[in-house]
Amino acid sequence: MISVHLHHIPENDSLHLTGETNSAALDLEEAGIEAVGPLFYDLQVGLSDGGLFATGILSQTMRITCVGCLESFEWQFETKEFAMQKELSGSELVDLTPEVREDIHLLLPMHPRCTLGGNKCPAQFPQRVVPSSKNSEVRSVWAALDQLTKPS
Repeated sequence: MISVHLHHIPENDSLHLTGETNSAALDLEEAGIEAVGPLFYDLQVGLSDGGLFATGILSQTMRITCVGCLESFEWQFETKEFAMQKELSGSELVDLTPEVREDIHLLLPMHPRCTLGGNKCPAQFPQRVVPSSKNSEVRSVWAALDQLTKPS
């Protein structure tokens, strides 16, 4: 859980939060992904217009299954552009975990491949071959009509 006490945030300034937390709260299993180790965070947290904002870096090692070869591989997820704004509800302790979880889920690859982990995928797929007009005898779709206009 990533949480911050509002009284720890300096007035007209931000608080630097850095550390690691248990990744179980990220619910990565829903996406078919296994977290490997803790979630690392490096955030600037501040108050603005009755709300709380946070920006920074999130990093998590994950075990993902390749959609090509169906083998699992480790991938280092990292975003340096985490940003959130949350209205304050009156509590002194604010939990940032739901926003962190949502951001990570939105940034997960929809169709992960081994190449994300720096590996070459062993799955072989046929390549689409586009014939070259120079090397093939591709007939023009107009060839039949061209024959109609030629005098016999």
